[in-house]
Amino acid sequence: MTFGIPQVLFFGEEEYDFLSSALDEGWLLRTSEASQLVEAVKQQPVPILIFDSSHSQFSESLVIRVYRKIPEAEFWLVGDLNGHYLSKFLVDAVLPFTITGREFGDKVNDCLKVRERLSNYNMVGKSANLKHNAEIISQVAPTDISTLIIGPSGAGKELVARAVHENSKRKNKPYIAVNCGAFAETLLESELFGYEKGAFTGAIGRREGIFKRADGGTVFLDEIGETPPSLQVRLLRVLEEGAFYRVGGGELVRSDVRIIAATNRELLDAIQDGEFREDLYFRLGAMRINLTGLADRKADIMPLINHFFRKETGQTRMVARNAMERLLNYGWPGNVRQLRNFVSRTTVIAGKGEISESHVMQFLEEQGFSDRSLPVVTGKSPQEAEFQLIYQALLSLGQEVRMLRDIIMDNLPARHETVVEEEVHHADSPMTMDGMEEQLILKTLESVGGNRREAARKLGIGERTLYRKLKKYGEL
Repeated sequence: MTFGIPQVLFFGEEEYDFLSSALDEGWLLRTSEASQLVEAVKQQPVPILIFDSSHSQFSESLVIRVYRKIPEAEFWLVGDLNGHYLSKFLVDAVLPFTITGREFGDKVNDCLKVRERLSNYNMVGKSANLKHNAEIISQVAPTDISTLIIGPSGAGKELVARAVHENSKRKNKPYIAVNCGAFAETLLESELFGYEKGAFTGAIGRREGIFKRADGGTVFLDEIGETPPSLQVRLLRVLEEGAFYRVGGGELVRSDVRIIAATNRELLDAIQDGEFREDLYFRLGAMRINLTGLADRKADIMPLINHFFRKETGQTRMVARNAMERLLNYGWPGNVRQLRNFVSRTTVIAGKGEISESHVMQFLEEQGFSDRSLPVVTGKSPQEAEFQLIYQALLSLGQEVRMLRDIIMDNLPARHETVVEEEVHHADSPMTMDGMEEQLILKTLESVGGNRREAARKLGIGERTLYRKLKKYGEL
């Protein structure tokens, strides 16, 4: 298997058989000196680096040093991790000593194909979740099957929807995205289906809706879980028959559109609550794409930071080791959107200099977030590291409570953030999830003068969901 140009950089001294053909064919470079490795990375930023863990100069600090320069590259290891926690944290694959030359070539080839696919889909990172979703996109894009994208706010659901559309046979037809949670019920209906003259006050003429304007293309329905049941019936008909009536009209309108929907809530719960139709759920979810948050996609954080710095300034920024550890261990409740905000802010504050730990901490403090994460386990004995990781796992059991608090604090005006955090952490008595949710909702309403639409926006939920929660807590 020949790639023609260097694709792999190997750091080690051993003459492994599986490397022979790659060396002969010129698509693998090698070095045995740590200083040469660092310099080679500057000169030849290959997509794959391989470290031999048996090499005398192999160390955790070397892996980190190289990673800071090219975090988007694949880091592979020959041998074992020798208890290096951070190496395990950063290394993407471990190669067995028994791997053959053909198996190695196939693995490199598969890796390069995945990287090309991610690039084509404008997806930045190298996490297993991202690679898996890129594979699903490659399968679903050429079809007309309806697709449901599930993931937290800011995780990149619209990016995935666009990738599906732009790699489909409909790519030269319209792509229209609509946030279902941003419209009142009647307005959303007329926006999607259009209306006839005189259908309501102000309807001075016929207007085509999104489904007609997107004929032949794709409609992306974000926050599909916020649509009322009455509208869900009409959406089901569009999915099944490709037909609908304009608001106030009696003429059947046909349109050939592909529907991609997205939600950041668990629709099965909404079905049980009678807020979402089960038949629509299964019709939309013929194919599902599950996006996880950055807390579960650590491998994407540094590549994304590099990517956003390039977009902001045309070049990357070096990130200090302790700053990198903070970034990798932070929960990022706002996901990719929050990470991009960090880069935009740091571009102004740090200028062209290195990103330091103080830059990271200042960003988190100004956002109103406490640094709850544990440091990366370095310089510890295996036993100490194990206890620290167990403690970290125990802390994560409270993730739902912390995430709810973080979402509220991310959107509250700065003058309220300290008050909310203090009340959450220093209540006189234990508080249930419902009690905490009610308190935070009321605080948000108070901060916006009782404006429910604005409160729903700040909370990151739909207005109907806010109404339902207020009714649940007897606040209506």
